[in-house]
Amino acid sequence: MRADESGPEAPDPAEIEDKAVRLLARREHSRKELQRKLRQRQYPESLIADTLELLEQRGYLDNQRFAEAFIRERIGKGHGPLRITADLRERGIKDGMIRALLDAAEVDWQQQAAVVRERRFGTAPPANRTEWGRQGRFLAGRGFSAEQVRRVLGDGRGDD
Repeated sequence: MRADESGPEAPDPAEIEDKAVRLLARREHSRKELQRKLRQRQYPESLIADTLELLEQRGYLDNQRFAEAFIRERIGKGHGPLRITADLRERGIKDGMIRALLDAAEVDWQQQAAVVRERRFGTAPPANRTEWGRQGRFLAGRGFSAEQVRRVLGDGRGDD
């Protein structure tokens, strides 16, 4: 397939649309994700843009619907708000939409962090500073804020 639009090998717009719809049938995608996947297949930029516009008009491609599904999935996997936000930004979702959707999810992030910690480390609090640090790094890596980590783990003054 050629990247330019001229010549006998130029892709048919219906081919691009079909490929995009098949990708969307597997799972929701953000506009940026779908654009990247179509670029990887070396479709012409103008046809990609036209296809994405058409899919948005038809309601097949919707960044808000994608972000809602993404947030639900990531909460279920035990991710925190910082990681979810970063992942959505990477996928082209605007900060205002991210904040609104995270607020609408009505998650108690401290409770979420406590559940994630307990699932990984059990119910006993960290026995010492080393263990506190290990659990804190784990929760931070999952996307919980320093304040959420402190509230879940306590002050970290265990024996060392």
